[in-house]
Amino acid sequence: MSNFFAFMSRMKYIERWGLMRSVQVENIQEHSLQVAMIAHALAVISNTLYGGTLNADSIAVKAMYHEASEVITGDLATPIKYFNPEIKLAYKQIEKVATEKLHDMLPPQLQDAFADIMNGGDREEHNIIKYADRICAYLKCVEETGAGNGEFSKALKSIKEDIDEITAPEVKYFMNVFAPSFALTLDELG
Repeated sequence: MSNFFAFMSRMKYIERWGLMRSVQVENIQEHSLQVAMIAHALAVISNTLYGGTLNADSIAVKAMYHEASEVITGDLATPIKYFNPEIKLAYKQIEKVATEKLHDMLPPQLQDAFADIMNGGDREEHNIIKYADRICAYLKCVEETGAGNGEFSKALKSIKEDIDEITAPEVKYFMNVFAPSFALTLDELG
């Protein structure tokens, strides 16, 4: 018997943005799907428009699992996680141990197939997933501020500045072509 997918199903219980009041609560399962969709799109944009050679499908699967360790660790708020270098390093180690624990829950015959998935892939794949993760944080802030929640105003500005510093053309493309519509109402989308 393996507890792996029973643990994965608990992603829906781990709430994000724990230090902030949210109009719409978001859990890591919802977040991971959105990150997977956007990471896939970034890879397709890279390949189609900028000569990239990424495996978009593989990146999407890795993105689905990018927060998996949080079923063991919980979601530590970004201001705490990055409060200082020692905490950041310690939390990275905690995430690594949690990921290894989850991986070890898989039947031995499946562990090789999941190893790369659980570790987020190579550097280029990892970067695409991180970019998508950052974009999703920005989009959450857009949605919250659009719903009148000023709690997310400072985060919106800060995350947008971080994204503006990313030089990857697929990120610039996504932010110019797709991100603006997240500020629209349903009637405006139609």
